[in-house]
Amino acid sequence: MDHKIFQLDNGLRVLFQPHSSSITHICLIVDAGSRHEEMGKFGTAHFIEHLLFKRTERRSTNQILNRLESVGGDLNAYTTKEYTCIHASFLNPYLARALDLFEDILFHSVFPEDEMLKEKEVILDEMASYLDSPEESIMDDFEDQVFSNTGLGHNILGLEEDLKSIQQSDIKRFIEQHYDSSKIVIAISGNYTEKKVKAIANKSFGNANAHSWVHAAEDMVKRPVLQAKQERSINQAHVVIGGPAYGIHDHRKTGLLLLNNLLGGYGMSNILNLNIREKYGIAYTIESNYSLYSDTGLFSIYFGTDDEKVEKTIKLIHKELDKLKESQLSPQMLERAKNKFKGQIALAEENRMSLIIAEAKNILDYDRVVGLDEVFEKIDKVTAKEILELSNEIFSRENLSSLSFLPED
Repeated sequence: MDHKIFQLDNGLRVLFQPHSSSITHICLIVDAGSRHEEMGKFGTAHFIEHLLFKRTERRSTNQILNRLESVGGDLNAYTTKEYTCIHASFLNPYLARALDLFEDILFHSVFPEDEMLKEKEVILDEMASYLDSPEESIMDDFEDQVFSNTGLGHNILGLEEDLKSIQQSDIKRFIEQHYDSSKIVIAISGNYTEKKVKAIANKSFGNANAHSWVHAAEDMVKRPVLQAKQERSINQAHVVIGGPAYGIHDHRKTGLLLLNNLLGGYGMSNILNLNIREKYGIAYTIESNYSLYSDTGLFSIYFGTDDEKVEKTIKLIHKELDKLKESQLSPQMLERAKNKFKGQIALAEENRMSLIIAEAKNILDYDRVVGLDEVFEKIDKVTAKEILELSNEIFSRENLSSLSFLPED
């Protein structure tokens, strides 16, 4: 898909993707997430995401929330380990209104004490709700286990005691240090001319502060393999098995993405679902995941089942992993896996919001947009030999930790 990338004088980059729809989708991504927080202030990045909608120098909370909703638009945000993203969808005539709002909440929020107190309570409720969902919390707890003592080794929501201690000065310091115009990308998908998009972007963001800040590199040495178990007040057992993998700049990531999709990715026809859930009628949910970060990654397999079926499920999983470690995929199986994966990627690109968010991340990560043709070309180049080598490295017992949430006796 055609796109244009231009840079404002302050270093902020803008991606414009023209299309003929009457709906515009925009996102703003800041290269700042929970891994960049100070010790003792875990939860700051996510807290800021909440507070950006709570009063600026010229708008009240209601004015912020109604600015796009009053014209039928949608406004939202989320935080990850490495990014903060604000996104909106609305009718084409309101691009200037949306970008003006984004600039206002990003650079002119005032973080009033009363709103901070209210949002702390909201996030504490979010934490409690999160803990009531073991199938979600176990994934983050496992990541904390694998990446302990690093920025990736704590939950995005933070810790209760840290959240309660965060002050207005902590919020402002994090923004001053991390909301750098050269680390911000705006992506716009809509029915406009490039000239109009440039004019509106310059008017809204041209005066944003420009400075150069660089993330400090982390020590991502391999952590000890751990097999941890926790008893909880739950009815079903939840288990994660996995370990460190490749980061976004490692050429081997394409092979592992393909392997992950074949093993336990999207859909019901993957290896784990067919050979464990369907064949034996155990593990209502079983899937594999591959999370990529700037300097590392995490491969994991999750399943939920009855307590007495945990050991059998683990043995069956290792049986499937051993098959992948012992023999190469047949040419037919490899081709089917590639075609399925490419089809899923192509279908995902039909979601315009997801697409421009992915492309904005591309610009932060690679300083360019990675097109579908390039992605397909890399997938096509993956060999059965490479899949075998990846399987033996990632699925080796020396690389795999585990975390189990088991029902209390």
